[in-house]
Amino acid sequence: MSKKSIDPERVDDDNPEWTEADMRTAVRLDGLPESLQQKLRGQRGPQKAPRKIQTAIRYDVDIIDAFKAGGPGWQTRMNQALREWLRGREKA
Repeated sequence: MSKKSIDPERVDDDNPEWTEADMRTAVRLDGLPESLQQKLRGQRGPQKAPRKIQTAIRYDVDIIDAFKAGGPGWQTRMNQALREWLRGREKA
């Protein structure tokens, strides 16, 4: 490893840079117990009852742009907007 100057703004005390000793004692993911591998990979069990379906649908550009302008979570917000619209129709 080469010696680099450390930028104090980028120092992360919760996640320090690995040393040579850390590299030597590291264990590959496939060397861990299967249950821990699944947890670290973020794999989850099968859904008990599927709650959502995947579909392809076309919307006008301005509609998608408006939802995306709100940042991450735009699909969830779009789903909520459609749900609110449905609730309004049920009352009428």
